[in-house]
Amino acid sequence: MFDHVSLGVADIARTRKFYDAALKPLGYTRLSDGETSLGYGDKDVGLWIGKSARPVKADSDSGLHFCLVAQNREAVDAFYASALAAGGADNGKPGVRADYSPTYYAAFVIDPDGYRIEAYCGK
Repeated sequence: MFDHVSLGVADIARTRKFYDAALKPLGYTRLSDGETSLGYGDKDVGLWIGKSARPVKADSDSGLHFCLVAQNREAVDAFYASALAAGGADNGKPGVRADYSPTYYAAFVIDPDGYRIEAYCGK
């Protein structure tokens, strides 16, 4: 449905460090790199991140989050560990979310700007 999603952030260098580490286990890399923008994906950019003078303030009560596909459960685990090591915060350890489905395996983190990010595998 979506071609891409764009996020505005305050500190592009901090964001680059976080997303380079967090997305690598999921098979996503930085495909575009500039002083004020970053683009991540596997073959094409699906996540654009740009330096913004007024990023949308993260609000944990808003329900907004971004879910990224993982190829397997090990990738979800690695995403979670890498994201925390790169400055993210825990928002839900890796595990099955049986209330979603018996095979819904996911982990949740909060990026350095306060955005909620999920990695999910349905296997």
